Amino acid sequence: MLSGRRRARGVRSRCREDRLLSGQIPPGGACDAKTLAREAGISRASLYRTWSHLKDEFEQRRAAARAAGQQPDPKEVRIARLRELNQRLTGILARTNTEFTVLKEHHRLLLSVLATKDDELERFRRELSTFAGRHAVPAHNHEPGDDARGVVPLARR
Repeated sequence: MLSGRRRARGVRSRCREDRLLSGQIPPGGACDAKTLAREAGISRASLYRTWSHLKDEFEQRRAAARAAGQQPDPKEVRIARLRELNQRLTGILARTNTEFTVLKEHHRLLLSVLATKDDELERFRRELSTFAGRHAVPAHNHEPGDDARGVVPLARR
């Protein structure tokens, strides 16, 4: 039979066990055997040797609570939530990087097309000036916006 002192420790351990499993975790602790021993006022070694049945009971109850979808340790709930958030953000970042790469390539292609069109425009201007130098071009009224004199060529890369 257990002595009065041992019985009191057993009762105290079960009370601490109930508190831990209900989510009342002390600062710096967790829902684990180490915190249970500290809260019950016994050494961890003693919990594993002398009170192993309490430790086993505590771990079984904790596993049952987790299997039922309960999470007694708010720190573990927060860690799980942050892991899920990290996975979502990592996925968003990967999609954003892919989209950015596609947009950069599209931008490069458009710059290439623009440079080609600028080269073509310059060639047409040279041909026009050569043609105008050889033939007299009659003056005519330009419509607003029809004049290419204000066009600035693109810088070459």
